[in-house]
Amino acid sequence: MRELWLDIGNTRLKYWITEDQQVIEHAAELHLQSPSDLLLGLIQHFKSLDLSRVGVSSVQDKKNNDRIYKILRFLNIPVTFAKVHAEYAGLECAYDVTQLGIDRWLQVLAVAQPEQDLCIISCGTALTIDLTHGHQHLGGYILPNLYLQRDALIQHTKGIRIPEAAFDDLSPGRNTLDAVHHGILLGLLSTIKHVLLQSPRQLILTGGDAPLFARFLEQYQPEVETDLLLKGLQRYIHYYSVST
Repeated sequence: MRELWLDIGNTRLKYWITEDQQVIEHAAELHLQSPSDLLLGLIQHFKSLDLSRVGVSSVQDKKNNDRIYKILRFLNIPVTFAKVHAEYAGLECAYDVTQLGIDRWLQVLAVAQPEQDLCIISCGTALTIDLTHGHQHLGGYILPNLYLQRDALIQHTKGIRIPEAAFDDLSPGRNTLDAVHHGILLGLLSTIKHVLLQSPRQLILTGGDAPLFARFLEQYQPEVETDLLLKGLQRYIHYYSVST
């Protein structure tokens, strides 16, 4: 049985094709604020794969999600959009469900286990931190990521031009370029360390910059999980199928 798993974020569309729960194809593309157009270009390829089901995680608004749904209907198979619930598969949400992003909810759903206290950090467009105690979601934090902070500094500081450079060092900068990059990375790492100091727990990192953060957080023995959201989406849909 082949299934399609779609993660439609603020800037990227990622997908998995699985067969008997094994990933046989995966891709990620920028959708340039038009995920439905990108999806329309992929739909004939998806149609050729003899899929049986589609699971969708989307942070888009209702208008865009309606367009996405209409395109996916061309596949003539069941399409399910994941939603945040007050309680789902045993996981309890600390938020008003209308306020928590589906991306954070699915990442927590992917890894929450009884008898475990977790700190789940997504290093993506934003840096999000979610805390759990067993199957209880406790809430968390949202911060601008490395690049958003750099862009904001450039826009609001006269006379500073910061070219692209790697975030790879915490030593005091000896020029403006290094001072900006080292300072932003130091600030985010300090936030993470403070969260873990006040509430010790297993650290799980996901997202494109997860390996970078893992390098500087080795003392916490972080687990780096690739495509954690898609793993959570699979768990969501499989539970949905059993419970409905």
